Amino acid sequence: MNLYSIDTGFFKLDGGAMFGVVPKSIWQKTNPADENNLCTLAMRSLLIEEGDRLILIDTGIGNKQSEKFLSYYHLHGDVSTEKSLAGYGFNKDDVTDVFLTHLHLDHAGGAIKREGEKLIPAFKNATYWSNQSHWDWAMNPNEREKASFLSENLLPLEESGRLKFVNQDQKQFLKDFQIRFTYGHTEAMMLPQLTYKGKTILFAADLIPTAGHLPIAYVAGYDVFPLKAMEEKRSILAEAFQNNYILFMEHDAVNECCTLIETEKGIRLSETFKLEEL
Repeated sequence: MNLYSIDTGFFKLDGGAMFGVVPKSIWQKTNPADENNLCTLAMRSLLIEEGDRLILIDTGIGNKQSEKFLSYYHLHGDVSTEKSLAGYGFNKDDVTDVFLTHLHLDHAGGAIKREGEKLIPAFKNATYWSNQSHWDWAMNPNEREKASFLSENLLPLEESGRLKFVNQDQKQFLKDFQIRFTYGHTEAMMLPQLTYKGKTILFAADLIPTAGHLPIAYVAGYDVFPLKAMEEKRSILAEAFQNNYILFMEHDAVNECCTLIETEKGIRLSETFKLEEL
């Protein structure tokens, strides 16, 4: 197995929304905001090369939406999925599987592209993976999440015939690729847990979007069930610390991977590094 970090782009979200009830005077120490109270976030995917399969975890927001729509998210930077893949000698057509942790627009938007008047899979040779519970949740969205589950991201996947669901009871995608299901951020979000070079790497998705979210109470206003998110984070962080897991952070604009340390205030950040340094 080979792993590659794929930068799909940077965007901005309101800092208060990202940290819920935590005061700005505290969260801005780790996630500084601009004059509009917006924090820069990455949309970092993970590419897994395993045998003849090339699996992309999440796709970023994509670029098929209108200029007005994308302006709400302040996309910036000169990185892209295409450039990142090319840096490792790959292109979109090489991807055999797209594994979507969940279907919020900043994770699944890049799964679909616009070609003329049509919306089609952006990775034309790939099978797309979700799970039945989350798919049903996204197709019948609650008012809180409705703006994050866009029909233009979902219906073209279904219509393409390339959408499949993982076995939620099996919780295993490949030999060294386990799936952790969490329910605080949204229904049945999937966290890939990989065995790589003798280490365990947890793709933290929106359970722990940035290193600034390591404290248990630091949960985003986007989490549908914040108390459940805190419970899940507490359990997984304890396990990760005890077993020396590495966290791969999808939204941290600065820190790609980290290890953990236990302090009198709880489990906190230890070392940060890039995936390629392993």
